[in-house]
Amino acid sequence: MLTDTHCHIFKCDFENIEEVLNTACENGVNRFINNATDRNSCEELIDLLATYPSMYGALGIHPEFADSYKQKDLEFIKANLNTPKIIAIGEIGLDYYYTKENKDKQIELFEKQLNLAEKCNLPVIIHNRNATDDILRILKKHHNRGVIHAFNGSIETAREFLKLGFKLGINGVVTFKNCNLKETLTKLEITDLVLETDCPYLTPVPYRGQKNEPKNIKIIAEFLADLYNLSISQVENITNMNIRHIFDI
Repeated sequence: MLTDTHCHIFKCDFENIEEVLNTACENGVNRFINNATDRNSCEELIDLLATYPSMYGALGIHPEFADSYKQKDLEFIKANLNTPKIIAIGEIGLDYYYTKENKDKQIELFEKQLNLAEKCNLPVIIHNRNATDDILRILKKHHNRGVIHAFNGSIETAREFLKLGFKLGINGVVTFKNCNLKETLTKLEITDLVLETDCPYLTPVPYRGQKNEPKNIKIIAEFLADLYNLSISQVENITNMNIRHIFDI
């Protein structure tokens, strides 16, 4: 069975979470790492983990909340890292796409969560949008492992992240017509990759424009199977092995 290593399955986007997970299972996807992004989603995630056996979780504050989060939100995360099936700190990172004006606040939040992950020996799930240089510079000061979520960079950037002990998260973007990621992936090994949807975002072709769901991991797996001349079963086995190198799952 396949694993969706990065999804956002919360009530604000999905009216019937049980139906979404069941549909995914019918399509060969039976494990999910649900990523929180703020205090509210962290709290909801803890309840969801107690309800759905196939769901694992990552607690974290996304960089878009760098201006609004409170110290007590980080304290909440720290206090709940021992919750069963919490296996990472995420989604965390830097995002300069909309603004760099709060760059210092983003970096401060990012480093606080990297430090927490180091102290608790947990992997991190990293968001990077237009901030590769700063993220690499910061990660080289720390000793974290984890996943670079939604990787879409150059082969040189990929190798830098891999040297630091990270896997690369590949999602529906790889199926987009004008995406250059395919060329990068041909120069990497499938042992460097994990599968993700980032649902409800980044829906793969041919369903682009619709709300994304974990069931679409199968489309990404099929794409990689074709790219690497492997069977779906081989992609499943290799990517699940890659996951076990990072997460206690």
